[in-house]
Amino acid sequence: MTTAPAPAPSPAAALSPMLQRLAAERATGALMRDRGTLYLADGEVVHAESPATPGIDVLLTRGGALHRDGWWDAVAQAGAHRRVGRYLVDSGRVAGGALELCHLGALYDAAFFALAPTRTPARFRYGVAHWIGPVRPVPVHAVQRETLRRRELLDRIWPEAAGDSAPLVRTGLPVDAPVPPRQQRVLEQVDGVRTATDIAQELGRSAFHTLVDLRRLAASGLVEAAGPQPMGPAASASPRIELPEVTADPDIALLRRLRDALEAL
Repeated sequence: MTTAPAPAPSPAAALSPMLQRLAAERATGALMRDRGTLYLADGEVVHAESPATPGIDVLLTRGGALHRDGWWDAVAQAGAHRRVGRYLVDSGRVAGGALELCHLGALYDAAFFALAPTRTPARFRYGVAHWIGPVRPVPVHAVQRETLRRRELLDRIWPEAAGDSAPLVRTGLPVDAPVPPRQQRVLEQVDGVRTATDIAQELGRSAFHTLVDLRRLAASGLVEAAGPQPMGPAASASPRIELPEVTADPDIALLRRLRDALEAL
């Protein structure tokens, strides 16, 4: 008697089998991967962070929805209770709909990078919650489906991924047609030193959508990845990006974030 072969896993499931299992068991906690962290509550994704993307604070303040002082007031008042999002809405600083849109943008943006292929084992810490608090949960299958859609879109625009993480340079080739204003703003940031992440941070814009513009510019022959960078005192002194620290103690996490923000001023 022959046994029917087991069905092949779906592409979405292949992104992170651990994430699939956590969704099935309705887990709550933080899934830490090589390029970011996904926060789950009852098996749904409630927030995501990645060093490759601007955080929700950058998207809110650079986009004009919130003054920077208002953001830090919300963190100081509600961060320890993990209700920063609720405080922003209840205090009238941000409209509920604007917060949801910005939060979803930050979540999908960071999840795209956090779910990137890696050989580093993922870790999950049960019970950990993010200080932003509840905004709008997203099912795991929706996050994975959107991540795959974004990968496919980038490959359709331009299949070379070298420029996604390397410093970028202009090729100097003549422009056959006017560059759209959105792409022009990205092109103006290309200086041989900045990466896609740097440009997204500078513009206060989604890192993924910055990649879309950069791949379109690469397909037009206007930008390319820079060659190997010389290692000198300036290069060795550049700050090292680390994954956000996750702790079950919200007071410690809040104090460390406040310290880092003050040191960056």
